[in-house]
Amino acid sequence: MGNYLRLSLVAVFWGGTFVAGRLVSLEVGPYSAAFIRFLLATLFLLPFMIKEEGRLPGFNLRQGIALMLLGLIGVFAYNVLFFSGLKTVEAGRAALIIATNPVLIAFFSFLLFGERFHPAMVVGIFCSVVGAAVVISRGDPLMLLHGELGLGELYLLGCVFSWVVYTLLGKRVMTGLKPLTAVTYSCLVGVIALLPFAIQDHLFSTLGNITPVSAASLLYLAVFGTALGFVWFYRGVYEIGPTRAGQFINLVPVSAVLLGILILGEKPSSSLLGGGALIVAGLILTNRK
Repeated sequence: MGNYLRLSLVAVFWGGTFVAGRLVSLEVGPYSAAFIRFLLATLFLLPFMIKEEGRLPGFNLRQGIALMLLGLIGVFAYNVLFFSGLKTVEAGRAALIIATNPVLIAFFSFLLFGERFHPAMVVGIFCSVVGAAVVISRGDPLMLLHGELGLGELYLLGCVFSWVVYTLLGKRVMTGLKPLTAVTYSCLVGVIALLPFAIQDHLFSTLGNITPVSAASLLYLAVFGTALGFVWFYRGVYEIGPTRAGQFINLVPVSAVLLGILILGEKPSSSLLGGGALIVAGLILTNRK
């Protein structure tokens, strides 16, 4: 299978996580859902990591502290907020809100670390922010000035914040570890941190009464949305470079909206389409070289 086809499938897989997450969130508590997803994902990722490294890789104290932070922010916090937000927000809208991640990462990389910033990025950030405001407010951005945001939207904005911190932290502190190793170990940290909260979130009764739809959705999230998605994406980064591989991320919100329409029967509003177009345009401009 070629790299471009593989990366296109990754974009579809990641778009599908919003549909699967929406289905799971309606039946399973956020802590239980996050725990089951990443327990399964860790079990799938471990063999890939050991095959790549040739052994179970070790790490030093600095890397261990970094892995703990990455697991707590990128797995624990992000996914609890993700499933909580999807209880009330449609899959397509949620995907477009979270699609602002790369733009905000680029902005804060410039602000905090002095990374290069070209004029197209300025336009791209502006387009994405305006588009996100349109999507979040359902076409009435002025309501944001009055603090009239739903709880689900606030949870998803928390997702964005968590992923920005996770990415910038990983970029600075994860030296000496391969990306797949960092992802696998941070998933394991997240699983351990989630366990006590998942037990309080009725984990065992959930497992005993889980519906086929939720079980299939969680398996999809673990295998396709996490393990296989990350393995294929990082393989693409290695073989064709991060710039070209990163462009496929622009397809994630598009595939999420389309899958939400096809599978969940979500009806795209004019604010969703218009705001989504601005966000995708912003992503493309921000990633231009």
